[in-house]
Amino acid sequence: MNAPVPTFQRENPAPLLNAGQALSQVTAQWDGDILRQLTDYIAVPAKSPTFDADWAQHGFIDTVVRNAAAWVEAQKVEGLTLEIVRLEGRTPVIFFEIPATRAGSTQTVLMYGHLDKQPEFSGWRSDLGPWTPKYEDGLLYGRGGADDGYAVYASIAAVQALKAQNVPHPRIVGLIETCEESGSYDLLPYVDALRDRLGDVALVVCLDSGAGNYDQLWLTTSLRGNAAGVLKVEVLTEGVHSGDASGLVPSSFRIMRHVLDRLEDSATGRLLPASFHCEVPAERLAQARATAAILGDEIYKRFPWAHYDCEGSTLFALPTTTDPVEALLNRTWRPTLSVTGAEGFPSFRDAGNVLRPYTAFKLSLRFPPLIDASVAVRELKTLLEDNAPYQAKVTFESHGGASGWNAPGTVPWFEQALDDASHNFFGAPCGTIGQGGTIPLMGLLAKGFPKAQMMVCGVLGPRSNAHGPNEFLHVPYAKRLTAAVAQVMASMPG
Repeated sequence: MNAPVPTFQRENPAPLLNAGQALSQVTAQWDGDILRQLTDYIAVPAKSPTFDADWAQHGFIDTVVRNAAAWVEAQKVEGLTLEIVRLEGRTPVIFFEIPATRAGSTQTVLMYGHLDKQPEFSGWRSDLGPWTPKYEDGLLYGRGGADDGYAVYASIAAVQALKAQNVPHPRIVGLIETCEESGSYDLLPYVDALRDRLGDVALVVCLDSGAGNYDQLWLTTSLRGNAAGVLKVEVLTEGVHSGDASGLVPSSFRIMRHVLDRLEDSATGRLLPASFHCEVPAERLAQARATAAILGDEIYKRFPWAHYDCEGSTLFALPTTTDPVEALLNRTWRPTLSVTGAEGFPSFRDAGNVLRPYTAFKLSLRFPPLIDASVAVRELKTLLEDNAPYQAKVTFESHGGASGWNAPGTVPWFEQALDDASHNFFGAPCGTIGQGGTIPLMGLLAKGFPKAQMMVCGVLGPRSNAHGPNEFLHVPYAKRLTAAVAQVMASMPG
């Protein structure tokens, strides 16, 4: 699956780095070592603290941190120093530092990734599983490999590609956390503790994002924010016979529907509060149109839609829109509600004729990049809890929120470097795309380093299915992305 590097020449190509040599080295390192490391990583159920309250006792997070740190140190990168930083009561981070080899360079590249994982989820293919890695046709299946355990390994491999060709580079630091899938609530204290050691960050390389396809380099230009929590409706202290009580005791599920109707139009999925919406910037709208022209209906066809046979035809469940531009905007710049979990329901086998005492839903609210998370969380709690029908006990227990992120303007050197890297390693121009997920670090770094350029990229392309069943890492794409990161760093001025 490893096609040769295109041989055509670009106008004003990025200097210094030999693209063919870089990709050959990166490919050999992935095949000879990184793939094995990630296979071992996937086998460890290092679930994020939100999903494993006893993470410290279980030791899985510590295992993947120690393994990654040991591998980085074993690479013997010239000048590299590494520390596993531990603040009391918080998940650990890996911090590494590589001094500049470019004369007079005072700026820093920050490389970011995370090692914590989402929980198992159900529906894995019969021969796959979240903690049983399998490499098949260039795809490495298992939880966490693509989201984004590969990041620390790819970051070091990119640095090694520069070192192998004696390409001068700026100072490079790495920050690998283990709380990202929980909203990165542990990260800010570490950033504060390490602020003086981070330096003057001029370029952030974040390998925790997605790709529109596997045919070119993709730059993420925006991320939605997120507010999560548990909405619970209680009407009784214990279950009662539905024949005796129904019609008199209001259903907790019906009250739940009524309360959610304040937030969402169930017919369209549109969120009703105007404060959860924002205007899409003109630049992002233009980029969405350009990306829609590249991806077309693959934007929505890439999902595993349910289907059934009806009168000789196969019918598929439909997306909210088949317009490619609207589809992109819906998943990047418009708020959406998802119910990701439920409690208070017995299994079918155990469900008798009993009116349940309560219904609880775990909610995940995605909102546009320009909405303030703290404001959204407060408004959400007030909206859901106030004036409960039938004076039922309605509570929303917030699990916190994270603001989204809108990328700063792209300076000429960065735009050229991305395009050159995409042409050199993929044979196509760099694409831009907003992502519907949330990376809390990006908003934090945007405030701390407002002049930094943000190379937010990733391997989560079509059907990679992060967080769901059959998650996979597209290894050929990861190799080329690794080499592209090396070239962008080589092109960085100053």
